[in-house]
Amino acid sequence: MIRIFVTGGTFDKEYNELTGSLFFKDTHLQEMLRLGRSRVDVVVDTLMMIDSLEMTGADRAAIVARCRDAVETRILITHGTDTMVETAAALAAALPSASGKTIVLTGAMVPYAFGSSDGLFNLGSALSFVQALPPGIYIAMNGRCFNWDRVRKNRTTGTFEDI
Repeated sequence: MIRIFVTGGTFDKEYNELTGSLFFKDTHLQEMLRLGRSRVDVVVDTLMMIDSLEMTGADRAAIVARCRDAVETRILITHGTDTMVETAAALAAALPSASGKTIVLTGAMVPYAFGSSDGLFNLGSALSFVQALPPGIYIAMNGRCFNWDRVRKNRTTGTFEDI
């Protein structure tokens, strides 16, 4: 069983055609799992629906607590890409050696609702990585998996890269 925690981010943003603004309504995760024909046993919990640039220390502490308290040893977190590394660092600081858990964070550069999103691909990759990797904290983006402390978001290319 894989526990999936939803936190928002571009992954789940909607577009208001009247105002041109992005906003949150509900997560698209269940639809994405259905469209991807996933057969993996998952439990989905929506923790929050916020832009990661608005994420506070208290929000990160809530994510850490839920990961620590989860009975599952395989955890996937959907997260905004702008501060994904910061949340991974908070998890690493609070959960030594991930406490025997494999935790993978993933997100999207383009909202799923736009139809041309990388979110579905990133979700599928992250589901595979969380099942195959040893305990630790990772970031899965663009078909690649990175150790949390050896990756950064390249804002020019719109991809994650090794550091």
